[in-house]
Amino acid sequence: MRSKLGVNIDHVATLRNARGENHPVLLKAAKEVIKYGADSITIHVREDQRHVKKKDAILLKRKIKKPINLEMAPTIAMVNFAIKLNPKFVCIVPEKRKEVTTEGGLNLTQKNLKKLINKLKKNNIEVSLFINPSVKDVRNSYKLGVNAIEIHTGSFAKAIKAKNKNKLNYEFDKIKKCKLECDKTKMKFNLGHGLDYDSTKYLSKIKNINEYNIGHFIIGESLFDGFPKVIKKFKRLIR
Repeated sequence: MRSKLGVNIDHVATLRNARGENHPVLLKAAKEVIKYGADSITIHVREDQRHVKKKDAILLKRKIKKPINLEMAPTIAMVNFAIKLNPKFVCIVPEKRKEVTTEGGLNLTQKNLKKLINKLKKNNIEVSLFINPSVKDVRNSYKLGVNAIEIHTGSFAKAIKAKNKNKLNYEFDKIKKCKLECDKTKMKFNLGHGLDYDSTKYLSKIKNINEYNIGHFIIGESLFDGFPKVIKKFKRLIR
């Protein structure tokens, strides 16, 4: 199977919001990354709307043809918004008001999670869970009835940057075991968080990954090299 590339454009909105105006334009960024090869657009609409706002999501859904992957907290308010938006995919993620970025995977034992998942699925929205690289969490995700899982690759990505071989092998082995467990089910297997060229290339050793979701590095590196070069390089790495 051909692995897909989802591009998270949250940090275009972060830059825009720094001035409280409308530049850079989020819709233009979405169209540009699609033009150069993104298979989907990921947006995290946080409850505090610190970067992508609900009105941004509504405009993107209306104006772009590629699938939107909406990252959101497991709350009834966000589920109701997702149903109104009707994206192709929803990824349920943990959310803390004071965190800079998502710090880890979802707590799968939290109350009402199954109910929220079922409500989204009844509205024909494919649901994934953002989880830690844990075989137990893969199994529990399957029991919850989701369509896909996305493994939090943050610790693996940090091990690559630190050139810590033992930690790298340990984290990579955890991800591989999760993939093997996922292969026993019909769930799709996605990866995301903290990925750059080196970590993505290393992870491409694992065959049949459904999608890589990458945001911060693509937006940051594109300041120097532009979307065409950066996105096309990632597409080559995940082939």
